[in-house]
Amino acid sequence: MMDENEGSFPLHEPWIGFVRFRHNWPEVGSATSHARSPWLSLGEASRLLGITPGTLRRWADHGDVAAFVTPGGHRRFPRSAIESLVPRPRSRRPVLTGLTASASRVTRAYLETQRSGRPAVDTGIAALSDTERADLKDRGRKLLLLLLDHLNEEPRRSSVKLAEAEDQAAQYGRRAAALGASLSGTLEAFVRFRGAFIAELAGIARRRRLDVREATALLVEGEGAVDRLLVALTSGYASERT
Repeated sequence: MMDENEGSFPLHEPWIGFVRFRHNWPEVGSATSHARSPWLSLGEASRLLGITPGTLRRWADHGDVAAFVTPGGHRRFPRSAIESLVPRPRSRRPVLTGLTASASRVTRAYLETQRSGRPAVDTGIAALSDTERADLKDRGRKLLLLLLDHLNEEPRRSSVKLAEAEDQAAQYGRRAAALGASLSGTLEAFVRFRGAFIAELAGIARRRRLDVREATALLVEGEGAVDRLLVALTSGYASERT
């Protein structure tokens, strides 16, 4: 079989055979009239797309990408058609839609860890009334929504949401201390929340089809934000006890 990555070819030959394709065929002049060839070999095109030559060959055979075959049996691809298929980098990751649903999933995951964990030994938490528990739950949900909003905002506005979330975390810590919950019990509950939240971020990355760079940035940003909330919560708890 001939090497499909060989050099240039005469464009003026009348007997060049074309591979079937669906794309509009661009008007292209002689390759010798351009310093940068408008044509790519199979190897060059596949490297540009980040796929194997075999995959690109199948695309061409199925008519999914423009190509033609030289008299010597080598595929050639219009550079413009191949470059149009290269994913363009996004200026920012996609919007994290369905934040209310995400908050509900985090809440369910948190409750599951609470039920599957060891029995609570914090007498302060155990002694809370239903109204007091509902108050802490409502504060926790507000904190969660602020955290998701922070991750969903443009960078220039996200710091405002994070500051609001830190203030909410400090209020949560003060309220937990005022209700008699121990610091260890409060922190244990926050660690369970943290695990559920990071797991939901990973789920968001899958559902939103984030690329590796975007998914990594989301998780790193999310973990950093949660760590700041933990510091704020601890500080709020300590301020109530002093």
